[in-house]
Amino acid sequence: MNIQEIISPIAEDMQKVDTVIRNRLNSEVVMIRTIGEYIISAGGKRMRPAMVLMVANALGYKGDLHHILAAVIEFIHTSTLLHDDVVDESDMRRGRETANAVFGNAASVLVGDYLYSRSFEMMVEVDSMRVMQIISGATTVIAEGEVLQLLNIHDPDVSVERYLQVVRYKTAKLFEAATQVAAVIAGASAEVEQAAAAYGRHVGTAFQLIDDVLDYSGSADALGKNVGDDLREGKPTLPLIRVMEVGTPEQQAMIKKAIETGEADFEAVVAAIQATDALDYTRQMAIQEAEIAMQALAHFPDSVFKQSLRDFCQFSVERDR
Repeated sequence: MNIQEIISPIAEDMQKVDTVIRNRLNSEVVMIRTIGEYIISAGGKRMRPAMVLMVANALGYKGDLHHILAAVIEFIHTSTLLHDDVVDESDMRRGRETANAVFGNAASVLVGDYLYSRSFEMMVEVDSMRVMQIISGATTVIAEGEVLQLLNIHDPDVSVERYLQVVRYKTAKLFEAATQVAAVIAGASAEVEQAAAAYGRHVGTAFQLIDDVLDYSGSADALGKNVGDDLREGKPTLPLIRVMEVGTPEQQAMIKKAIETGEADFEAVVAAIQATDALDYTRQMAIQEAEIAMQALAHFPDSVFKQSLRDFCQFSVERDR
């Protein structure tokens, strides 16, 4: 199952969102256009804006505000990527050099700020206090998640609960906002709005957990980033945390040192992860999250869009990149 097949029912809507994105990137400042186009043209799965469109359609929305909101969500996501890559000192994303590697840290941070500001400017156009409340609240939580992750770096004592809090804040919250605002503009009941939010939250969590799995089981070519980046950055992701819980004393000592220093024999770390149930444990947790998301869709009427949302759940845990 690939993402293009899943989003085929909203292909026309996605093209309209791309038009909105390019129109709103048309700044008089050349550097903004250059870096913005560099990031947007890199592609990616565009799952977050697709979810805005899919939920809006699934709930019978007939206007065009979902195109603006999908672009808003993508701009916020892109802004966080620009800032993340500077903080993490990353040099590879989506199969090519990061913007900070090409244009420098200062330009990347400032263009990230521009995209963030532009997203709020566009959000106001929707003229919905509820939409502004949801998205502005989400951006605050995402920022908190970034700081929480920073506090976890090089800390081998991070618990599963502390790690999942970062996932909920840093990654899942934007998925949740995307699906929730789509329900709001569709005029959904409070019950359906909360179901839409729960769907996004749990799919987003599943998505990140599979990223954790792929960091130790995928190839750099498939993932479009350097496999093992999280380890080198000292991030205690779930597979590492699991080895710290169930591994041998030798395996635990090696993982502890790897997290504390960001330096280790990567192959030995992978061997330790694969010698335990760490990857299966993480994958099973992702599957549980996807199943909860699937259950939330019981509140949606049957449609081709609902089926695509179900397919998103499956894709989130079965993907290889």
